[in-house]
Amino acid sequence: MRRLRALIDGVNAFGFNPATGGHNRIGYSDADMAAREWLADQMRADGLSVRRDGVANLFGRYGRADGRCIMAGSHLDTVPDGGAFDGVVGVCAALECVRAMRDAGVQPRYAIEVVATAEEEGRFGGMLGSQAISGTVTREWIDRARDADGVSLVEAMRSMGLNAYDALDCAARRGSVTAFLELHVEQGPVLEASGTSIGIAHSVAGVCNLLVRLRGTANHSGTTPMHLRADAFAGMTTVAHAIPETIKSCGGPQTRITIGKAEIKPNFIHTVPGEAEFVINIRDTDEAIIEAVSGEMIRAVERAAAEHRLGHAVEMQSRLAPVWLDSGLHAMLLEEADRMGLAAIAMPSGAGHDAQTMQALCPAGLIFVPSIGGISHAPNEWTEWDDIEHGVNLLLAALMRLAGGA
Repeated sequence: MRRLRALIDGVNAFGFNPATGGHNRIGYSDADMAAREWLADQMRADGLSVRRDGVANLFGRYGRADGRCIMAGSHLDTVPDGGAFDGVVGVCAALECVRAMRDAGVQPRYAIEVVATAEEEGRFGGMLGSQAISGTVTREWIDRARDADGVSLVEAMRSMGLNAYDALDCAARRGSVTAFLELHVEQGPVLEASGTSIGIAHSVAGVCNLLVRLRGTANHSGTTPMHLRADAFAGMTTVAHAIPETIKSCGGPQTRITIGKAEIKPNFIHTVPGEAEFVINIRDTDEAIIEAVSGEMIRAVERAAAEHRLGHAVEMQSRLAPVWLDSGLHAMLLEEADRMGLAAIAMPSGAGHDAQTMQALCPAGLIFVPSIGGISHAPNEWTEWDDIEHGVNLLLAALMRLAGGA
């Protein structure tokens, strides 16, 4: 574990914010790209054959130079001021598994490729790295992809010396990857609450982001009577108030609706807000439920706009379909965990992961280890090292079983 911890610490030196304890390796930032170069050097030092594709996915291959491979890894990018484990654990764990196999003199029948995917955290509304590998990215998506500040994907990648449209040529050849495995922190409270050390995901929730704009009239907060206002913020709160009833009427146990990003203008203490812009984030493992919930939240916006005398617009900012992961890999991971004496449960994933995108290319499996307090995307994200060790050992056992060895 000492070697693995040193590897994780090495990656996390890039973009570390000492003032908060968080990490800033936003997709296609200087810190993100520098971390990839550093990790590439580590892979080369370990004797892996290293390559980088057109979207900055990083691959380190152990074993035969040709033929099929087993792919394992996750992502290196973070959300702003993110935690130390999200994504990084999965990349470093995959490399540590290869190191352990090399140290033991194991030569796998099928090569193992460690992958550090690019731009998984959705700065531009998708999971570009794994979308490119799986061949699911489109020119139309690239054309319209922009971050929350209006920076286009094309512009951001150009600033790093990359051509966004090279993503269209990054797809792995069908049949060249026989399986994809990802180890990840849970980012939720289920494993810790149940006292379980391992979760094996059977599905990954889909995500729908609705960008809502409400337009009222900015006016003096002291002279404008309450009944004569067109208050955009009041409209937004009315939409938020509709969330519990929407889940009750249209949702299910896996439904999540969040307004996590909002702006009001002119955002001044003495002024009635004239504009509100916010994103409604909808998640579920059932596509039909996502559709129903999305429709009901759009109707909630329309009702709020009418109630508060507001103009309104709703735009589908991004959408990822829910995915059921490979049942054979899921069963194998549960079997290996049981063989190793690790308590494991089958569970859905409420957060998006590369595994869901890679399932379009090959069978994909997703291993979870507990997150303390269920906290993630924050500086105080934490997973106990003993739990990480359990996850890495399970990943190693699965790779040995899939790739074979002598």
